[in-house]
Amino acid sequence: MGGVEEHIFNLSQCLLSRGHKVVILTHSYGDRKGVRYMTNGLKVYYIPIKVFYNQVILPTMICNVPLLRYILLRERIEIVHGHSAFSTLAHEAMNVGQLLGLRSVFTDHSLFGFADLSAVVTNKFLEISLSNCNHCICVSHTGKENTVLRAKVHRDKVSVIPNAVDTAHFTPNPCQRPSDPDRINVIVVSRLVYRKGVDLLAGILPKLKNQPNVHFIIGGDGPKRALLEEIREKNNMQDRVTMLGGLEHSQVRDVLTQGHIFLNTSLTEAYCMAIVEAASCGLQVVSTRVGGIPEVLPENLIILTEPTVDSVYRGLMTAIRREAEKKQIGSIYLNGDLGGLLASREQLVMCPFERNNIVAHLYNWDNVTARTEKVYRKVMLEKESPLGQMMVNCLRSGVWPFLLVISLCHLLMRFLDWFVPRKFIDLCPLDNPFWEGALAARQRSTNRQSLNDVRVHVHHHPSGSSSSFRKKRHKHPADY
Repeated sequence: MGGVEEHIFNLSQCLLSRGHKVVILTHSYGDRKGVRYMTNGLKVYYIPIKVFYNQVILPTMICNVPLLRYILLRERIEIVHGHSAFSTLAHEAMNVGQLLGLRSVFTDHSLFGFADLSAVVTNKFLEISLSNCNHCICVSHTGKENTVLRAKVHRDKVSVIPNAVDTAHFTPNPCQRPSDPDRINVIVVSRLVYRKGVDLLAGILPKLKNQPNVHFIIGGDGPKRALLEEIREKNNMQDRVTMLGGLEHSQVRDVLTQGHIFLNTSLTEAYCMAIVEAASCGLQVVSTRVGGIPEVLPENLIILTEPTVDSVYRGLMTAIRREAEKKQIGSIYLNGDLGGLLASREQLVMCPFERNNIVAHLYNWDNVTARTEKVYRKVMLEKESPLGQMMVNCLRSGVWPFLLVISLCHLLMRFLDWFVPRKFIDLCPLDNPFWEGALAARQRSTNRQSLNDVRVHVHHHPSGSSSSFRKKRHKHPADY
């Protein structure tokens, strides 16, 4: 699981706790097909659509219309929430939802360029897809600027809602750090691909081969792993560079707590969940100054560098020097005399648990969920767009042949209304029995106004473009 999956799962759990019904829709994973239930009644449709390339389905636009229509009607959807620009299933589901008169929300989790051919094609398709989207969400202000420019979305239709981290899970544990007082562990946890700056990391390792007290623990897998292993062999650093391979997200915290410094060398990031999780675990963070990263953490929690080998090396050495000074301060403290040293090193000796507390106040899922609900309420007040208006909006992108796709989808939907009438589709219950008792107690005590809608979330797999769907429905107090 990557950042997008974590975002969707945690957002779903908070929506469930607020009384909404959430359903995820994604493609099949191997033999995993059908409907599954996850934590707290989170319903997941693994629809029988095979991936085409790099965890993304083939973009047919019309072949999946019957199945998507059936699920949207069966679950009584009112809002389709798509995640990730690369998710083909997300965009197809949003298109089907718009033709059904549903509202659509899109969350963009990445940054894209404007110059290379792949970016130009992706941006144009995103512009077409978002031409009828009711509202967009970006995880940083830099991401918002990027989406507004490349997808030509009006800035008033884009909101900034950051990711969050479960600080109750990502807690410091200094006891897991090495017992050797001179050893400093540098943690790297990311996909080993070009976008994550693995080439920068490969350039830094040889510069530290004469620092015997500095050890690297690298978690993650990808096509650039062979490069790191080659650098490790050439510089005889086998005993100081540990390659853990791919990690489950549940294992990340146990790896982070073993380190003193977290190193992120990404070349592009809209938000970067990894540095927030590392700071929550009490590590010093060294990261490249790219994308939305400068917005994420305050200056006392992060050392920002330029995306070059020399700059990242200097930033890492600064963090190593601070860590050594912290150990020196600890030794002086044990001898009973700090003098004026502590006053001038207040930032350097910040307690790991204090770092966790700062992150907990900056980013929490309750706040993210409340802000997302405001977006949902706003789009529910908007009027349904007729087919003519939808086609006019698509025409503004300049790709008039796409009108034929919209028209064909519309005709297919009309045929399905005759071939599979809505009255013959079994409707799923709107309540969630897993939360009914807790919600009833909450409704009796708070008497708050509820949201009467359903959400569908569609998302993208971190290594490529998988798609996942979710929906949300809130019960009226009278239902209890």
